[in-house]
Amino acid sequence: MKFYTPCNNLPFQSVYRVKGGTEMDGPNRLEELVNTYETTLYRAALAILGDAHEAEDAVQDAFLRCLEKAPDFESPAHARAWLLRVTVNGCKSRLRAPWRRRTAPLLDAYPAAAPEEGALLEAMQALPARDRAVLHLYYYEGYQTAEIAALTGLREGSVRSRLTRARTRLRQVLKGEDE
Repeated sequence: MKFYTPCNNLPFQSVYRVKGGTEMDGPNRLEELVNTYETTLYRAALAILGDAHEAEDAVQDAFLRCLEKAPDFESPAHARAWLLRVTVNGCKSRLRAPWRRRTAPLLDAYPAAAPEEGALLEAMQALPARDRAVLHLYYYEGYQTAEIAALTGLREGSVRSRLTRARTRLRQVLKGEDE
């Protein structure tokens, strides 16, 4: 997945400045942000939405929002957290959208995942979106519970509860498939 942006004619001076560091012009900085975080944001969006095309759209929307409303970030970690938060919020909005409930038949031409991987992915998709998001951020992105709480707007105890509940549901779904 590669995002291409028309960076040469953008009507702004700077999308992102690191405080105390050197300032880069907006188009170059946006391109650097896209190259650095597109994969991370895509994986998070895919874990929440469960659809590759929807995930790509959500990531592109996050970068558009970055163009429009990005604050001055204090560090690259702040930029990553802000972009991830915008992506997660965009995914939540997409899940609430009524047009998302329409379905289209899958083609038989899609390659199947490995059996173990497919079972895990299927089990993950059976979880509610908020539990999928917490699991993804914890296991795939490597965030700690306090960081997940800050990203999702939940309390740290709620994040730990959701992790425990999601793991339990995941085990139940996977055990049910083994029998």
